[in-house]
Amino acid sequence: MRSIAPRKGVLSALWIPLDSRGRLMKRALAAHICWLKKCGVNGFLALGSTGEFPRMSLQQREEVLAAVIELAAPAPVIANLSSIRLDEVVQLGKTARRLGAAGAAIMPPSFFPVPQADMLAFFLQAADRVDLPFYLYNFPELTSNRIGIETVAAFADRANMVGIKQSGGEFGYHPALIELGREKDFSVFSGADTRLPEVFGLGAAGCIGGLVNFVPEYMVEIFRICHEGAAGDATIPGDRMKEVGRIVDQLTFPLNVACGIAARGFNPGAPKTVVSKESARLARQIETEFRRYFKVQRLV
Repeated sequence: MRSIAPRKGVLSALWIPLDSRGRLMKRALAAHICWLKKCGVNGFLALGSTGEFPRMSLQQREEVLAAVIELAAPAPVIANLSSIRLDEVVQLGKTARRLGAAGAAIMPPSFFPVPQADMLAFFLQAADRVDLPFYLYNFPELTSNRIGIETVAAFADRANMVGIKQSGGEFGYHPALIELGREKDFSVFSGADTRLPEVFGLGAAGCIGGLVNFVPEYMVEIFRICHEGAAGDATIPGDRMKEVGRIVDQLTFPLNVACGIAARGFNPGAPKTVVSKESARLARQIETEFRRYFKVQRLV
């Protein structure tokens, strides 16, 4: 049975552990998901940028999605269908629906420049052929194509759009998206993990973040204070998130996320691409720094 598409909360942009031969490490994934659920996350984004979906074949993505939906139940899972090829988007979308995904996320096709009209047509064809609630997924630093506000509005008018994930460096895009979301009845989920008190203050309904993979306690606490009226001062976990950001930003995304996961005692698996000796050395340093930090914070 498919879960209801989430409209608010803290969702993990889930890390996917693979071994050195590219095989899913299901036991490691199960342990990680179980812990995240116990920490209070409200759901999962499977095969997002943190999950390194471009480094997987379509068959691998289908296998991973099946495992995530199985292990996450009854928590909702949004399946990222993004691909430069519409046929792959549709095939993965139909698999996601069959498996019981709560919704589908989609990025613009990457690599080549895409005019906004063509981007909208791509999104609409995907939504027409995949019978799931949709979340647009804006991360122009990775796709090289930004989803314009007019494209978001047109898609919301013509498709079953329930949300948008706003990621990347353009923090100033949040207010316009949040205002449009109120008008068109969709939710804005932020990927600005280290600025959650600010983004919730603007009216974002939740976050879908990579750092949820290893500091869910801070992010869930901020959400509960800002959205549910829980006692506490959101600036305290907010400041801790900034320190986490300082440490993690010493290495490029998403390899840096693996450092935090390892520091919390989970197995992130093998790198999904070639990693230099320099980056491997830096990753070990960051993991060590995180272990020290988490010990001081009594998280380990």
